[in-house]
Amino acid sequence: MRWGALSEGKALYRNEAKNNHSLDFTEFGFDPDLLDGIEALNFKTATPIQEKAIPVILEGKDLIGIAQTGTGKTAAFVLPIIHKILESNEANYTQALIIVPTRELAMQIDQAIAAYSYFTDISSIAVYGGGGGKDFAQGKEAITSGTDIIIATPGRLLAHINLGYVNFSRLRFLVLDEADRMLDMGFMPDLTKIIKTLNPQRQSLLFSATMPQGVMKLAKTLLRNPVTVSIALSKPAEGVSQGAYMVNDRQKLPLIADILKDRTGQRILIFCSSKIAVGQLYQQLKSRGLPIARISSDLEQEEREQVMLAFRNRQTDILVATDVLSRGIDIDGIDLVVNYDVPRDAEDYVHRIGRTARAARKGAALTLVSHADLVRFKRIEKLIGNEVPKIPVPPHIGSGEERDRHRSRRKPKKAKPISTGKQEADKKPPGEGEKSQRRRRRRGGKGRPKVGGDAA
Repeated sequence: MRWGALSEGKALYRNEAKNNHSLDFTEFGFDPDLLDGIEALNFKTATPIQEKAIPVILEGKDLIGIAQTGTGKTAAFVLPIIHKILESNEANYTQALIIVPTRELAMQIDQAIAAYSYFTDISSIAVYGGGGGKDFAQGKEAITSGTDIIIATPGRLLAHINLGYVNFSRLRFLVLDEADRMLDMGFMPDLTKIIKTLNPQRQSLLFSATMPQGVMKLAKTLLRNPVTVSIALSKPAEGVSQGAYMVNDRQKLPLIADILKDRTGQRILIFCSSKIAVGQLYQQLKSRGLPIARISSDLEQEEREQVMLAFRNRQTDILVATDVLSRGIDIDGIDLVVNYDVPRDAEDYVHRIGRTARAARKGAALTLVSHADLVRFKRIEKLIGNEVPKIPVPPHIGSGEERDRHRSRRKPKKAKPISTGKQEADKKPPGEGEKSQRRRRRRGGKGRPKVGGDAA
């Protein structure tokens, strides 16, 4: 039993069981100790993805789960896996492997498992890159000692496999979570190598928010006669007040500074589309004295954990991040989400603004839309089925063009005086005789050396 996991689980995962469905968790036939953990988290009824997926997993069938973050999919695969491990009463080998695209999601799922299994002796560990030698050694110890459930990112797991001490020959469950995101991040070669080392008789579960061709191909090679459970991409929560500013790139910084200035004490998440943009915006807003932090892939793992902890504990009001935080990360009580850049994929917009207005709360989502983003933003409005209200840019922000005009302004040329004929003659290009005189003056009155005569 891991002390502290239960209270943390309440904070992070209380949204996974929204009281909008009739099926009670007691109806799944879960182990009593597992039910105690679910009850302690105050979960009563299952979400649609949980109601559909849990019975299929309990029956031992492979499954494709099409569901976005925030639908309760973590509990949909974690709960039946914990139950089946408890039911088997076996130990000393790894029974379940959960592969995820990011270290943040790995840590979050590990915390969820710790919370759900609080009253059991189930063991789990998150194995991910970015840490030092101590973290790698802990991962090795967990893998070789037979930790029940391992949650891992592909690159770090493959590093352990390549060292020759990983034995997943008895593995019972494989879960690929956010499969579409893993393929987008280029993990397909790593996944292929990892899957070849696993017990071929395992039960495999694949979860993805979307089903592009790459994910469909992976599912065909990975799963055996899978059952497909699909929860349509949900619209933004009703509690989210959406708005968009039509801006040019020069207006973005002064506008976002204006948006943030009167929101002291609110928890705000700002999304940028690249880690370079995150770093630049962070520096610009920090120089204005705002309580801000950033998180992106170029930070060391310890720094990222410290940033997330400070944001969760409200020691930092504003967090600038890449899409690493748009999926699978549940941060309690975010008041405002700002899309500093329009996301490249329309689905990512739903994931981003889904960080606010969770658990029937209210929240706001604002997007800064430049001319280059118009086509992408139209796709977003088509996906969500509504036109996002447009908010006028405050007049004091200006058009952003004045500064450029000021920078490019040059001193006006002096007007040419009305010339007389003498002036025009004075301004005629010097003739060859005048040029020769100037050369002689530069040489102290001496002319060009002559060929022959005295010069010979």
